[in-house]
Amino acid sequence: MRFDCGDGIGIRPFGRDDRDALVRLGNNYNVSKWLANLFPHPYRLEDADAWIALNMGDTSRYDYAIDVRGELVGGIGLMPMADVHAGTAELGYWLGEPYWGQGIMTRAVAAMTTYGLDELLFVRLQAEVFADNLGSMRVLEKNGYVREGVLRKHIRKNGVIMDSVLYARHRNP
Repeated sequence: MRFDCGDGIGIRPFGRDDRDALVRLGNNYNVSKWLANLFPHPYRLEDADAWIALNMGDTSRYDYAIDVRGELVGGIGLMPMADVHAGTAELGYWLGEPYWGQGIMTRAVAAMTTYGLDELLFVRLQAEVFADNLGSMRVLEKNGYVREGVLRKHIRKNGVIMDSVLYARHRNP
């Protein structure tokens, strides 16, 4: 599976060749501070190896690399929810700091949203954003996601308790 997002931006499966770029880009506090603790900091070679192995060995996962002209610059994925939340998937993404502010994530989220709603047939995609992450909020809003509410004192990151903001987009009937 590969999506062409335009301007040399693509979404594709992770591969062994992504190892060094994952560590170089992921081992950055400015990236990890906006992500769940599942994305460790510091980010080491063994973390990259485990992530690549997990994604190469499980075709039921929807976690992909974002690349620009073949070079890894970030990641994006959908995590299906279960039980009474079946039909909903959580959208998550990250981008290496050198690539911020270039429109890359806006294009990647657009492609992943189309994939999730039109091909995987999720009814709802949602994303939870740390309340201070204004850049991520702008990416979602540019892609038609609607701010549904603030989850007060919902996140504990690096010993700090903070709010998060819930965004969602729905499949048209």
